[in-house]
Amino acid sequence: MSLTQPITVEALPDLLKDDTKVKLAGVDVDGMLRGKIVSKKKFLSIAKDGFGFCGVIFGWDMHDRTYDTELKISNKQNGYRDLIAVPDLNSFRRIPWEDNIPFFLVSFFDDDLKPVCACPRGLLKTTVEKLKNKGYNAMSGGIDHVDIRAAEIEFFQFKVPSSSDSTTRSTSPSVASYLNDHPPHALPPLTEGMFGYSITRPTFNKSYYHEVYDSCAKFKCDLEGWHTESGPGVYEAALEFGQISEMADRASLFKYVVRSVATGYGITPCFMAKPKHGLPGNSGHTHVSVVDKDGRNALFRGEKDENAKYPDIAYLSDLGRHFLAGILDGLPDIMPMLAPTINSYKRLVENFWAPVTVSWGLEHRAASVRLIAPPTSKPGATRFEIRVPGADANPYFVMSAILALGWRGVEKKLEIPIPPLGKGEGVGGSTDQGARLARNLREATDRFMRKGSIAREVFGDDFVDHFGGTRENEIRLWDEAVTDWELKRYIETV
Repeated sequence: MSLTQPITVEALPDLLKDDTKVKLAGVDVDGMLRGKIVSKKKFLSIAKDGFGFCGVIFGWDMHDRTYDTELKISNKQNGYRDLIAVPDLNSFRRIPWEDNIPFFLVSFFDDDLKPVCACPRGLLKTTVEKLKNKGYNAMSGGIDHVDIRAAEIEFFQFKVPSSSDSTTRSTSPSVASYLNDHPPHALPPLTEGMFGYSITRPTFNKSYYHEVYDSCAKFKCDLEGWHTESGPGVYEAALEFGQISEMADRASLFKYVVRSVATGYGITPCFMAKPKHGLPGNSGHTHVSVVDKDGRNALFRGEKDENAKYPDIAYLSDLGRHFLAGILDGLPDIMPMLAPTINSYKRLVENFWAPVTVSWGLEHRAASVRLIAPPTSKPGATRFEIRVPGADANPYFVMSAILALGWRGVEKKLEIPIPPLGKGEGVGGSTDQGARLARNLREATDRFMRKGSIAREVFGDDFVDHFGGTRENEIRLWDEAVTDWELKRYIETV
C-alpha cells in the first residue's frame, strides 16, 4: 500500500542493516493500532509468511474488555486463537519521535491465508480487489483506481494544568489522573475561544504545532493543510491525497503521530465525534474521486449536459451519477461504519454543520454528500465529499463503505433517488426529500444487521455479524451506564 518502489523480502537486510529492532502494528475494528516491538532477527524470519498474533484483539473492545456475546473470530471456545499477522513491506516508514525505529503495518489472516473478515486493512483490500475482478477495466476508458482526494480530520485538544508556563515539552500529569479528581467539563482546552483559520492562535503552542506537521512529513503521513478550526483548542488536518488504500493507512497513522507528539507536551488530543455540548463536533470528511487509465478524472463529464435532470450534475459523468446514486441508496444501511460509537450521534444533529438526512448537492455543506464539480471547481478536481463520518470513525471502514456503495451503484446503474438540496436550504427544508439517518447507534446497528441489508450484500454476513456484534456490545455498555447528566438531574428531584 505504497506509492514508492515496492520493497521485497530480499531487500530487507540492507534496508535494516543499522537496526536492532522493528515495530509492528495492526488495526482493530475500533481503528486502534495494536502491536509490539520485535527483534530484527525475528522480523526477518517472519517478513514473508507472517507470525502468530493473539486474536483477542478481535474479541475485546477498546478498553480490553471481552465482548459479552461471543463472536466468531475470537472467543473462549477457540481459545482466543492466534491469527497470522503478515507485514505489509510497502508500509515501511521510520518513527522520528522514537529514534527512527523501523515501522511496518500488518494485516491479519486466517489459517487458510484468507483475510480475517473484520481486519480493517483486509476489508479494504478485499473491497478494492473485488471491484477489480468485477470489471474495473470493462468500463469505457478503463478505470484504473479510486483516489481519496482528501481526508479531513478535526480534533479537540486538552491540556492538564501544570506548574510550568513553558510551551515546550512538559511533564504535565496525565488526563486519566486529572479526571480522577475533577469532572470532565473541568478539563481545560489547549486554547480558549472560537478561532477557526487563525494564523496567530497556533503560536500559543508553536513548538507542538510545527512538530506535528514536521513529524507527519517524516512519517510519510504528509499533510496538505494544517490549521485551527472553530472551537476551543480545535485543529484540523487535511492529508495529502492518494490512492484509497494508502490514504486509509495515512488517516489511521495520523492519529498515532498526533498522540505521540502531544504526549511530550502534556496535551491530550481528542477524536471523539462530540466532546463538548453546545459546540460543533469533530468531523472526518472524506473526498473521493475515480481515475481512469490515462490519469483523467472519470467523474468529470467532459462537456456540459444541457439536458441533465438536475443542474447540479450537468458536468458529472454517467459513472459519477451512478456512483453518487449508490452512496445515497446504501448510506442508511452502513451507518455504523461511518458513525461507530454512542457519541457519534451527538454530532449528527441539526444546526451544527453536520448532515442528518440522505442528501446531496453541488457545493452544499449541509448535505451528506457534497458534490464538487464545474462550474465551481476545475474539471480535474471533480469529486464527492462524504460529510457523514466523524473523526471517531475507522478510516478503513469509511473508505470501504464509500467504495463498495459507489461501485454497487455503477454496477446496477442506479439513478439518483432524490433531488439536490436547494441553494440556501439546510436539512429539513422543502427540497430535502431524503430519509432521516439513524439518530443513535442502536437504530443504526439494527438496520446494518437486518436480513437483506445492503451492508450484507456488499460486505457479506461474516463481517456484518462480527462488526455489528461489537456495536451491540457498545450499546449494552451504554445501557448499563449511569451518566453525570442523570445524576445531576435526578439526585434531588425524584
